Amino acid sequence: MPDVVVIGAGVVGAACAYYAARAGFDVTVVERGSVASGTTGAGEGNVLVSDKEPGPELDLAVLSNGLWRELAATHEAGGRAGESAFPAGFEFEAKGGLVVAETDEVRAALNALAAAQGLDHVVAGPDDLPGYEPHLAPGLAGGVFYPQDAQVQPMLAAALLLRYGAARFGHGKLTLRTGTAVTGFLRAGDRVTGVRTTAGDILAGAVVNAAGTWGGEVAALAGLELPILPRRGFILVTEPLPRPLIRHKVYTAAYVTNVASGSAGLETSAVVEGTPAGTVLIGASRERVGFDRTPSPPVLRRLAAQAIALFPALAATKVIRSYCGFRPYCPDHLPVIGPDPRAPGLHHACGHEGAGIGLAPATGHLIAQSLGGDRPDLDLAPFLPDRFAAERR
Repeated sequence: MPDVVVIGAGVVGAACAYYAARAGFDVTVVERGSVASGTTGAGEGNVLVSDKEPGPELDLAVLSNGLWRELAATHEAGGRAGESAFPAGFEFEAKGGLVVAETDEVRAALNALAAAQGLDHVVAGPDDLPGYEPHLAPGLAGGVFYPQDAQVQPMLAAALLLRYGAARFGHGKLTLRTGTAVTGFLRAGDRVTGVRTTAGDILAGAVVNAAGTWGGEVAALAGLELPILPRRGFILVTEPLPRPLIRHKVYTAAYVTNVASGSAGLETSAVVEGTPAGTVLIGASRERVGFDRTPSPPVLRRLAAQAIALFPALAATKVIRSYCGFRPYCPDHLPVIGPDPRAPGLHHACGHEGAGIGLAPATGHLIAQSLGGDRPDLDLAPFLPDRFAAERR
């Protein structure tokens, strides 16, 4: 009987398991597919603070940014600090993010947001942009550089967090069970005491719902409502380039607007970044179309055109593949983190929309603190699952 069952082996579930094991809990992770087979495997690996409005999510992002850096420093592939270009084997790149504006009006709005966020940043004028990105298109009005923005390889991150967690931390340990779907919850009165799965029942002291886009479906198995909906997004991947073309995470100001939008319709913005493998990742699109995975050539063409408008040199580069994923969208754009008073023993860690990879360590850290009865490092009130019921009342 484990102390904790975590439902989901994406990066958020892996982080919850890792930090719970580090806190001394025996943890079992159950995943109906394979590690990172859901939204995590379709992500770009963003670890961003730059796209967050001042408030609870930005606070969560700042905490998580520091924890990603701590993980990278603690679990290095090469051994001693500085030996590995990409610590921990999950390709953590502290390369910074550059947000660019096409017009003076948008540049003023970006500058105002950066001032309100209170983060480290550098305001870049039109003449400064080539110093950050020599291949940027001319004629841009300026931008803001955020040195804290970073990137990881999300599938490696999830797998390695589970691997590290499987090593004992004091009295805690982690067990992974893939190909195991949760079909219901075990109860003692109102209290959740474990899960029913396709491989049998698992008793536990607590259960963490880290099922990502499917977190609402898992909550429904307990008779609870979480308004998490899929928000589809496509990514293009180029052929590996012989020389790096893009130094930082680069995106237009429209990306910030799209992230905060509640529209169900199609929204796109230019998001371009290189990877250690030499490929270039191109996004981003958002639309609520259920779990429809049908490729959309018009959307892919729009993404390609936006990337070329930002980096004209990409026009000569071939795209080798595209893929899509489903972001776990919440109506108020905040994740669901913490214990559910409607079902004692059940905790949630889902609904992060497109920020789950960046917010995973902080989410896991806060869940572990909640499981242990410790005072969390951040106030969980804005993230608690019963906030939606309160809104309806």
